[in-house]
Amino acid sequence: MSKKAQIRKPAMTGGGDPASAYEVIMDAIVTQKLAPSQKVSENILTEMFDISRTTARNIMEQLTAQQFLVSVSPRITRVAPLTLLDVKQNFAMRKILQPEVFAMAASQVDHEQIVRMNEDTSHKTPIQDDQLALNILKANKHFNVFMAQHVKHPLMIHWVRQLEDTTMRIYWLYVKLNRTLPYTWEHQRALVDAVRRDASDDIRAQVHKMLSSSEERVLDALFMHDQLYMQDLKIPSRS
Repeated sequence: MSKKAQIRKPAMTGGGDPASAYEVIMDAIVTQKLAPSQKVSENILTEMFDISRTTARNIMEQLTAQQFLVSVSPRITRVAPLTLLDVKQNFAMRKILQPEVFAMAASQVDHEQIVRMNEDTSHKTPIQDDQLALNILKANKHFNVFMAQHVKHPLMIHWVRQLEDTTMRIYWLYVKLNRTLPYTWEHQRALVDAVRRDASDDIRAQVHKMLSSSEERVLDALFMHDQLYMQDLKIPSRS
C-alpha cells in the first residue's frame, strides 16, 4: 500500500479557517502523523486535512519559512528532519533565551494566573493517552510563550514561539518512549515560586536547571535506543 493510501484523515480538520488548519497541521508534525522527512504536497495536505489547495499552499510556504518543512527540490517538499543536532540546538537556544525571558517577565505577569497555567503543564501518572500528551505539551508551550509576550519584544516572541514548536516535537518523542515528561513537577514548582518572588537570579538558575535536566533525560533516552541513535528521530515501530 502506498504512503498516500495509508494516510488517515484526522477527526478535526482545518475547514475554512487558515489559523485552525495551520494548528492541525502543526499538531500532525508534532505527533508524527506527518513524520520527519515524510514527503508532503498540496494534494496530500488537502486530502489529509480537508482544506483548500490555496490554504494548503499558504501553510506550506509558512512552514517552510519557519523550517518545519524543507524544499528538497522544486517538486519535492518534506517535513523537516528531527536529528540529535536539532535537539542540541533547541536546548542551547532555549538556555540562552528562556532564563532572561522569565527574569524580565516576572514583575509583569499575574502570579496567580501562572500558578493556574503551571498546573496544566505537568502530569504525575504515566501518560498513556496521545491527546492528553499533546494537551500537556501545548500547555507547556503556551506557558512559555505567555511569559515571552510580557517582555513585549516582537522578535523575541517570534523566536520563542518557533523554539517551542520544535520543543513539542522533541518532547513528544520522549513522552512516547517513556510515558512521562522530561521535566518534573518539582522543577516547575520551584520555577513558579521564584517567579512569584520576582527573584531574578533564582529564576535564571531554576530555568537553566530545568532545561539542563530535561536535555539530559531526552539525550539519554535517544542514546539508549539503537534505532533512534543512528537515524531520523521517528517514533520506533513496535515489534
